[in-house]
Amino acid sequence: MTRQAVSTSGAPAAIGPYSQGIASGDLVFCSGQLGLDPATGELAEGVEAQAERALRNLAAVLDAAGCSWGDVVKTTVYLASIADFAAVNGVYAQFMADPPPARSTFAVGALPKGGLVEIDAVARRRG
Repeated sequence: MTRQAVSTSGAPAAIGPYSQGIASGDLVFCSGQLGLDPATGELAEGVEAQAERALRNLAAVLDAAGCSWGDVVKTTVYLASIADFAAVNGVYAQFMADPPPARSTFAVGALPKGGLVEIDAVARRRG
């Protein structure tokens, strides 16, 4: 199975040796997105704003791969503080198609650039 990089200016450029996404067969693996503004590279202010920006960044990567939120089968949410679970959940719910994808959520020791939330996704491509 071949691998093809997915790249878009609608999400921040990778800050390390990884791709924004990889398409392989009918699957798309999206790297974790922080709440970074792709134009400025700055984090949004507050956990809800960072969650929304991270989800918008992921949407841009999904779009570049020919997918949408309705194609997402699995997400992982990484939180700097588990106390932010409810706030992030509220934002997350606004983006997910019904039925929502499978999801795991973890509190982690720290996120790059001092982020409060990071989200990744796996999607399937139609056709």
